[in-house]
Order: sequence, then structure tokens, then C-alpha cells
Amino acid sequence: MIKAIVNGKSTFAVNNDSKLAVDNQEVAWSAVKLPSGDYSIIMDGKSYLAQVLRIEKDTKTVVLQVNQQQFEVAVEEPIDQLLAAMGIKDAMTKKVNDIKAPMPGLVLKVLVTPGQAIRKGDPVLILEAMKMENVFKASADATVKEIKVTERTAVEKGEVLIVLE
Repeated sequence: MIKAIVNGKSTFAVNNDSKLAVDNQEVAWSAVKLPSGDYSIIMDGKSYLAQVLRIEKDTKTVVLQVNQQQFEVAVEEPIDQLLAAMGIKDAMTKKVNDIKAPMPGLVLKVLVTPGQAIRKGDPVLILEAMKMENVFKASADATVKEIKVTERTAVEKGEVLIVLE
């Protein structure tokens, strides 16, 4: 059984043995992938147009748009549910790492502030190294705890630039 949490509120238990059931209620449905990449879904006699906007494997989250309405669906597989029951829910999630300088360089611009919430892929800092500008991006959703550097300062390889939590 897979648990699906929609928009952080509604929880559904989904079985997919031979037929699809949601919360032990069998659901009549069919889906066809369209040439555009969208999906045409017919469920309980109603037609829906669905589009997958984003899949985040690290957090097991899918963002869908169904008939112009957006939904974020977090998926909990049986192993995730077992770990949660054992009190070690976060054992399989990636830890947020501080941002460190991969090489010596000069900090050109700090793009975040302490306390700021950042999402995976957000630019946080620009470092000039070997006459090239390198944009550092967040590797996961996090909050900026502390900024250890200032603009126009030199940094060494391995030096912590931004502390995340």
C-alpha cells in the first residue's frame, strides 16, 4: 500500500494490486498519455487533463496540474511507512549540506540572507574562480542559517560559505 499526501493535507491509501483502490474504495479509471506529454484520465465517468509539472525523487514528491489546478503529492512507500513507525522517518532523506568552496576564489555576490527559505536549485552565491563566474545553487530545500563570507572577499578550497539547516 502506498500513502499519498495531497497538498500536505489530504491523505490517501492507494492499493494497486490488480485494481486501483483509494482508501479501500475501488476506483474505475483509465489513463492515456497524449502526444503533448499530458495525460487524459477518465475516472468514475469524469474526464480530466493532467500534466506532470515536476518530479522530485529526493523528496518523493510529484507536482501535478489537473484541469488547471495544481497539486503537490508526497508519496510514502511501504519502507517509508515502516521507518516512520519505527521512529526513524528521516533515515532515508538526504541531509542538507552547507555550501563550501570547491576551489579558491573571490566571492562576487551573496544572493541570500540569513533566515531565508530556499528551494532546491535556487541560486545562493556567485564565486569567481579561474576568471570564471560560478553560480552556486541549493542542493535541497533548506533555510539559510548563517552566511560566513562577505562580498569581494577571497576564500580557500573547502571553506564553508553558507550554513544551511
